[in-house]
Parts: sequence; structure tokens; C-alpha cells
Amino acid sequence: MLIIALDTSTPAVTAGVVELTGTGLRTLAERVTVNPRAHGELLMPQLLEALAEAGRELADADAVVVGCGPGPFTGLRVGMVTAAALGQAGDRPVHPVCSLDAIAAQAEVTPVVVATDARRKEVYWAAYDEAGERTHGPHVNRPADLPDLGIGSAAGEMAEAVGLEPVQPRHPTPAGLVSAARSQLLSGAEPAPLVPLYLRRPDADTPGKRKSVLAVGER
Repeated sequence: MLIIALDTSTPAVTAGVVELTGTGLRTLAERVTVNPRAHGELLMPQLLEALAEAGRELADADAVVVGCGPGPFTGLRVGMVTAAALGQAGDRPVHPVCSLDAIAAQAEVTPVVVATDARRKEVYWAAYDEAGERTHGPHVNRPADLPDLGIGSAAGEMAEAVGLEPVQPRHPTPAGLVSAARSQLLSGAEPAPLVPLYLRRPDADTPGKRKSVLAVGER
């Protein structure tokens, strides 16, 4: 089974091609570029480069896996819209996975906390047990407000910020994304709804009614 894997939930622009079988998976090619301002410009070119390196084409893919966050509004939607378009164009299933789960799936040690940048001096985080199963989260908090879970290691770009021993990976990888969706892909299960995981409202608000600049007697 050939899987396209995409993620734009972090400053990394991630695209890759992964071969999945009942016994394991193999990354055929990947491109990961850390550039928080270039998700829209880099994602599809990187995917096409990865496909060319793997000697495959878009039509060869059996499914698409995409990180659904948590992540900042602008960057996250680039990957999800791209995945949705690829799925619709090729009539292929699109499986969303929690991007923190994808990082945990490739973590060097377990148990582990995964922490990524939520901006506003906060982090998105989740905790995972020895088997790699998520036990807490995903949540968004200031690093100092994370509870003491008795876990000594953290993966993700904000591992140092939460005061734990940093381990790899820093960002989602194609292999991690596919690992997080492995059971759904192999079972042929219907994909979950393609809904981004923001955890909080966007910064922009709908404008309210404008206040009059006229004095009371001038109205």
C-alpha cells in the first residue's frame, strides 16, 4: 500500500511517500523543511520531488495521511486543504491523524511527552505511555502549567521549554504520520472527518458594531 503523508502543523513542511505492509512500513522518499512562512509555497513541490525520487506518481497512491494538528490556524489548513484536494482528485481516502501522535510514534523513548509551539508563550502537548498510547491531551498550556506526570523525556520542538530531557523527533515525519494511522489504513476503515484540531479560537474576531464618533447632542 502506497501512502502520501503530509503535515503542516508545525514550522516544518513535511511531505513524503511511505510503503505500508502488514509487517511494517518503509519511507521511500521524504522532504522536511523547517520554514514557518512557506507551507503554501513548499508543500506540493516537496511532495512532487519525493514522488519523483521514489519513482512513483500521484495516481499510484492508495491513500493520503495528513496531520490535523493541533497547530496554528494558517499553517495547519495548508496541509489539510492539500490533502483533501489530493483525495478528491484521485478518489482516495484521506486519513487525519493527531500530529502529536505522529511525533510520539517515532519517539526515541517511551513514555514521553510531546510538545510543539502554540505561540503566545504556550505549547500544544500530549503524553504517551510505554506502549505509545496517548494518555493525556492534546492540550494547550503555558510550559510552567504542565502537570507532573512522572515522565522524564519530551519530543517535539518545545521539548526544552517544558523542562524535560529532549529526544527526537522534533517534528512529524512521514513514517510517524503513517504509523499513527496504521490500523485504520490496514483495516480499510472509513476515514475520520477531516477536521482541523485548533484547540483554541483564531486570533481574528468578527468586527462588532461600530461606535458613533458623534457627541450625544449631535446625534
